[in-house]
Amino acid sequence: MERAQGASNNAAKHRKTNPPLQTWRPVSTQASPREAHLDEISNSRRKQMAGTSITDSENSVLDETTNVGIEVTTNNTFLSESSSTFSSSATKVAAENTMEVIREKYSSSVEVDVPLMHFLKGKGGSVQKQIEQETGVKIIFPSGKEETLVVLEGKSAESIGKVSERIAKILEEAVQSPMLDYSHFISLPLAIHPDLVEKLNNFQRSILGVSASNVDSDKDEILSESSVDEIDEAASPSVPVKQPVQEEKPVIVKMDNKEFDIDKSIFIKPKTFHLTVLMLKLWNKDRIAQASDILQSVSSQVNDALENRPISIQLRGLTCMKGSPARARVVYAPVLEVGGEGRLVRACKVITEAFVKSGLVLERDAKQELRLHATIMNVRHRKSKKSNRRNDSFDARAIFRQYGEQDWGEYPVPAVHLSQRFKFDEGGYYHCCCSIPLPEVAQSE
Repeated sequence: MERAQGASNNAAKHRKTNPPLQTWRPVSTQASPREAHLDEISNSRRKQMAGTSITDSENSVLDETTNVGIEVTTNNTFLSESSSTFSSSATKVAAENTMEVIREKYSSSVEVDVPLMHFLKGKGGSVQKQIEQETGVKIIFPSGKEETLVVLEGKSAESIGKVSERIAKILEEAVQSPMLDYSHFISLPLAIHPDLVEKLNNFQRSILGVSASNVDSDKDEILSESSVDEIDEAASPSVPVKQPVQEEKPVIVKMDNKEFDIDKSIFIKPKTFHLTVLMLKLWNKDRIAQASDILQSVSSQVNDALENRPISIQLRGLTCMKGSPARARVVYAPVLEVGGEGRLVRACKVITEAFVKSGLVLERDAKQELRLHATIMNVRHRKSKKSNRRNDSFDARAIFRQYGEQDWGEYPVPAVHLSQRFKFDEGGYYHCCCSIPLPEVAQSE
């Protein structure tokens, strides 16, 4: 017993006299239990005393450090403990190799606006994968929905430069592509007139056969006003003609009636009712700010075109945009200027020409002829997915019999808005990025 206690005391003195060697570990490796650490130190010390330069386990750790690409700095204190512990040349070479691998990793970032991000990704990430496979450069997209910086990582500055040029070309093609949806438009709000909104609600109720509470119940419903399909048809030089309707037995149109392909989703939401002057693709904040400045800058010219007098419009009847009531795609109310002087058209042209001159209007859109119309129904808004949406239509003959000569009323146009699609203000109308006032109607005492 005393002999064992004495041996223990001698061992304790020996540990105090000879402190264990400190072993360098990369910061990314997991901490091991203290017992295993002491055994490793002991083994390292014994092999060092025997003349071994470095243990197999330490070589393994260094190799792992090189493979994972741990960031190594040139701080003088970083390898001080390693230098004092491992004096062999093999350790220094391993550390230098690690430093060399890190230096060969290049990174850069490019700014990609949120609406253009999916063009760089491609369907199912196809574009991203193709670029990475062909160039060896990794493309890292931001995690946040509103972030715009895309990181590029590669083995050379040259490869990253080539990928940056390739991305720039993809984005340049994207902004000209019809696949990039319109984000904003110049609008003349009509939904500010409560009596007109109520007439549109009654129109929907009579066709769908639903209660008043159900017509406008989807407050957060997103509708695609003035869609690409509608714009293509509006640009046609053909003049809309009211189609004659053959005499048929009365037809009761009900919601989701498959025979007529009429459902609630194809109606324009009354609280967003408007006239469209010009469609815009503003995919970043700079372009939105530029568009706001342009609209503000032409305010006096617009009022001059209106001869500084209030302007009012009249909505009367229904018309199909191409096609016929039997196979309708877009149904709208024709717009007539009260007084018929052409002042409203002249004012709209002032706005259009300013935007074309600024370069914010794409060449395809600049060639379109202005035709003011108030869309009431559009199959592009249909929620149900059809196999062939380009040929989607609905039977509007019963609607034309009842509302073909409808007088929707006369309404003043008090302002011009730069409106943002898919975003709505508190009242339900499109978010207003900027607006200019038009001459007001004198209030009667």
